[in-house]
Amino acid sequence: MQACLSHDDRRARAFLARRFPEAIEATMRDRFDLIVNEHDAILSAAELAAAAKGCRYLFVSATESLPSSLFDALAPELEVVGTLSVGYDHIAVDSAKAHGVSVLHTPDVLSEACAEIAMMLLLNAARRGYESDALVRSGAWRGWGPTQLLGLELTGRRLAILGMGRIGREVAQRARGFGLQIHYHNRTRLPSELEAGANYHGDRESFLAHADILLIAAPGTPALRGFLDRDAIAGLPADPIVVNISRGDIVDDDALIAALQDGRVFAAGLDVFRDEPNIDPRYRRLSNVFLSAHIGSATTRTRTAMGQLLLDGVAALQAGRRPANELT
Repeated sequence: MQACLSHDDRRARAFLARRFPEAIEATMRDRFDLIVNEHDAILSAAELAAAAKGCRYLFVSATESLPSSLFDALAPELEVVGTLSVGYDHIAVDSAKAHGVSVLHTPDVLSEACAEIAMMLLLNAARRGYESDALVRSGAWRGWGPTQLLGLELTGRRLAILGMGRIGREVAQRARGFGLQIHYHNRTRLPSELEAGANYHGDRESFLAHADILLIAAPGTPALRGFLDRDAIAGLPADPIVVNISRGDIVDDDALIAALQDGRVFAAGLDVFRDEPNIDPRYRRLSNVFLSAHIGSATTRTRTAMGQLLLDGVAALQAGRRPANELT
């Protein structure tokens, strides 16, 4: 791959580690002397450091790891990192700050798209969507039957949302239309106007006890790693559904897989996984799991809005203003 060496001294040099929507890339080419990872392969930290050497701007996604060593390698030229993601746990933010590098992320523009995926996962888990699709595709389907693929109705069930931020609230708004009762657990309780009638649980045990459907929508933090473990699953009501649109490491895979295998958990819908794309292969052998390829924000409009937010952040920094989406 070509290193980020000077092609046009009139414009700042930038490296794009993953392919962004066409409209965003076109704007980047107008604004920067841009080098693109044309193969769109996930680069290691060492590969990324070599490719972006000499660049003032580095645009990445959640798939790239930016450890302290990368900021050491790219100093002093690197000024801004923009990540096409809300989460930033893949970036050594403290090291960026120490090197005077601004880090931009993309909050608040993907909530609706992610909420739609949450509902897709929830519905497919509850109504056995994967099994139904596989049955029809296999050619083995013999037609309608009174007891065929019986699932769970949503009306009257309790949706317990771990993380009632913007995405969690968008899910709650949609879920009410399906007759679900909303419960949630946050570090702090929301103002009543944001709760919109949802029931707050300050402790984990009470929250889990009300989780007919557990939706994980909290941002990834070290404190939440392994939150859904064997003890947490044991605290869920009978025949629960688990949906994760947040971070794979919030779920203890061994615990969830065992519960899906023995029927303690009715079904799961998962859009995120530990060590993506190298997910635990046991998930692929389970018929009561609906799997999707981390597509929460995967609409053209949303991904374009995310890219534009990064470009707006860079423009603000260039004008001497602090953008709202800056972390450091």
